[in-house]
Order: sequence, then structure tokens, then C-alpha cells
Amino acid sequence: MTDCSRARSTTQTRKTCMIYQLSVPAAVPGVEEIRILEWHGDAGTAFAPGDLIVELETHKAVVEVRAGQAGILRAIHAQPGDWCAVGLRLALFSDEADEPLPDGDVAAADIPVAFEIT
Repeated sequence: MTDCSRARSTTQTRKTCMIYQLSVPAAVPGVEEIRILEWHGDAGTAFAPGDLIVELETHKAVVEVRAGQAGILRAIHAQPGDWCAVGLRLALFSDEADEPLPDGDVAAADIPVAFEIT
């Protein structure tokens, strides 16, 4: 049983786990697609706030995407070299490593991220 489903104390409160998605950010005005350069982890990698998750490239700049909160990378949907449209799901994250992932293209909340453009 994960911390997310375990009842706690006598008040029986529960922590709710979440599944989050990382989507292609609209990091550069006027850019409609970004190429994946490099993932800085595989499925199962835990990220802390500020950790570099993925490097993306536009025709003019490199975008470093950093975690805005702690999370575990669960599934990668785009590989290095792929060109992806702004808004496309790149990966899924969760609070716990064993949290069930949704089937198909079920909507998920966006994981908070910060990005740097170089």
C-alpha cells in the first residue's frame, strides 16, 4: 500500500496521489514545435524541485525544463530527435512509484516546471 492510499491516524485522512503530465511548453513566442534533445532520467527516476528533466530545442534556442515540484518520471512519450507540437504530452509523472497510470490519453494535470532558454 502506498502513502497515497493509507489511512492515517484516527481521523482516517488520506493523501491523494496525482498523475501529472509534462507537455511541450510554449517557451518561445511564435514557436509551434520543439525537438527533444535529451532526457535526464528514465522511467522510475525521482526528480526534486530544480532538477533538470529534459532539454528541448527550437530553431533558435535550447530550452532546459526543470522540475517545479518533486515527482517520479513514469512514462516517456517522445524520444530524442522527435519534433513535437506545443501542448503535446511528453511524459507522465506521479507522486509515488507504484501509482497506477491511466490508460490511453486520459487528461492529467500539468506538472509545475520552470524553464531556461539559452
